[in-house]
Amino acid sequence: MEHEISIPDLQEKLKTPPSSPGGEQFCLLDVREPWEAKLCALPGARLIPMGDVPSRAHRELDPEAHIVVYCHYGMRSLSVVLWLREQGFERAQSLAGGIEAWARSVDPSMARY
Repeated sequence: MEHEISIPDLQEKLKTPPSSPGGEQFCLLDVREPWEAKLCALPGARLIPMGDVPSRAHRELDPEAHIVVYCHYGMRSLSVVLWLREQGFERAQSLAGGIEAWARSVDPSMARY
């Protein structure tokens, strides 16, 4: 599994119900700070700020699950994905370009900062 997932691939995952053919249950993880998540967020995302991931990951995340991690531009999320994979979360992926790329290409009405 690649370390990053593209915007179109995530869009497809969000459109496809887990119970349908090709559908998959996955966790959407926002690693930004709470003030950032208040400005804009993807529906259904779980907020665990990057600095809290080491203390919370093993208690709150399933190491077998597909986890799509995002941040503002994709740098923090990629760092978190690399750490998660070292911890055995082999199906963690970073959203390429972060929520900024999502807002530009998918939802131009989303607040940008």
